[in-house]
Amino acid sequence: MAQAHQPTLFDAPQIPPSGAPEGFVYQPEFLSSEEEAELAAWLATLPFAAFQFRGYEGRRRVVSYGWKYDFTRSHLDKADDIPSELLPVRARAAELAGHRPAELQQVLLNEYQPGAPIGWHRDRPIFAEVVGISLLARCKFRFRRRVEGGFERASVTLEPRSAYLLSGQARAVWEHSIPPVEAHRYSITFRNFKG
Repeated sequence: MAQAHQPTLFDAPQIPPSGAPEGFVYQPEFLSSEEEAELAAWLATLPFAAFQFRGYEGRRRVVSYGWKYDFTRSHLDKADDIPSELLPVRARAAELAGHRPAELQQVLLNEYQPGAPIGWHRDRPIFAEVVGISLLARCKFRFRRRVEGGFERASVTLEPRSAYLLSGQARAVWEHSIPPVEAHRYSITFRNFKG
């Protein structure tokens, strides 16, 4: 009896959503339901702390591994090694970005309770591509870039278990943000450094 085809990452749809900036790639069902549940249970055990930005305390909570960016000093500090629980996910995130797993040297874990947002920003210039993975709840992922007379805007919905890649114009030119979320959500964000 022939075995059913097991899809690989390259079989899965990698969708540049309609209207999204060049360089934004979206992959639904990046994680299985079982993987999401296991990761969420593990994430719940971590020492999340309020995000700190130049004296401002954000509503989302964070943990960094590999490297941690200190916004007060505009400085990158070494952090604890990336835990083994994240290594299989990192390998797949690297595949999505076209890198070797070891090249994704930094991971930021975010916890969003209902009502927690993330403001408009571009990731720090020391980083190159960004791969984000969503767990537990959907959110709106907004883009904007300055144009004559204001901003050009776009948005996509990040579903639970999905992944996205920010590269090219989506990474270098467009800012992104998440409005206040409606339900408890985690994100896992991997980054590599500019060469």
